[in-house]
Amino acid sequence: MAQIKIKQIKSRINCPQVQKRTLDALGLRKMNHEVVKEDTPSIRGMINTVRHLVEVTNA
Repeated sequence: MAQIKIKQIKSRINCPQVQKRTLDALGLRKMNHEVVKEDTPSIRGMINTVRHLVEVTNA
């Protein structure tokens, strides 16, 4: 499986609770934190939910 690097580039302050929980599920705890995940449809769906808060690159 291909891997992708997800980096939180904007703050979670004033975001809806659903988006905060999605960031937690992705493993992103604070700004400029990066995680590497498998590129699966479920991960892509979570990224789509918070696409304005994160930056995605190939790992």
